[in-house]
Amino acid sequence: MSKALVSVVIPCYNQAKYLAETVHSVVASTYRPLEIIIVNDGSTDNSLQKAVELEKRHKEIQVLDQPNGGVAKARNAGIEAANGKIILPLDGDDKISKHYIERGVAVLHHDPKVKVVYCKAVKFSEKEIKPWKLKRFNLRSLAKDNMIFVAALFRKSDGEEVGGFSEDMLMGREDWEFWIKMLKNGGKVVQLPFVGFHYRLTQQSKRKKTGTSRKKRERIAYLNKKHAKFFQRELGGPLRFQRTWSRPYNKLLKWMGKAGFEN
Repeated sequence: MSKALVSVVIPCYNQAKYLAETVHSVVASTYRPLEIIIVNDGSTDNSLQKAVELEKRHKEIQVLDQPNGGVAKARNAGIEAANGKIILPLDGDDKISKHYIERGVAVLHHDPKVKVVYCKAVKFSEKEIKPWKLKRFNLRSLAKDNMIFVAALFRKSDGEEVGGFSEDMLMGREDWEFWIKMLKNGGKVVQLPFVGFHYRLTQQSKRKKTGTSRKKRERIAYLNKKHAKFFQRELGGPLRFQRTWSRPYNKLLKWMGKAGFEN
């Protein structure tokens, strides 16, 4: 039986400094066949030049160039161009271990009910490496926070079925919303028991930029509007600004006769 082609989609915005390291971590993968799609999202540094240089050196690489439209739009463009049945999004400054794809594909192949495969992870910078403490997955926990980083394997068909990443979610954590809409109506999730993903910490890290109170309020309002039934089922009402208190707060309001989707 022929092995499934895996498409690694790498959106890149001003990450020329790290792009080669990211790509080399994929090229070193023990799994084949694979293709690497680099999507230059209107970078103002020399990211496009670096991507084209890598494309010339590695026949598995394809470079797409588009005006800046945000990471969700870049990922979607890469996924649309992908020939693989399995997708792995990977940001242009992060890295994967050489066995991650091989072991992830094996899980997807073994069990059609599995929709998402991820692994353990670390955060790293030039000064430190530290474990990324991820909560255990279940839908109620996913309703309150995201424990599945974007660099997880999933079938292209499942991503297409939910419309890809939401390009209008410009306040960050679009990967969280992507997993909600993919998993809220069913599907298994498997976390592999080894460190297979390395998340780079920089001054420009997206998680830092999207951590402000304003961005958080915008994000919660967006999620509540799009996935009201999901939050009602899992949290008894809307997601609240203090996310971990959403369920008890909603229970209290319901007891007081004041339940509703206001934050």
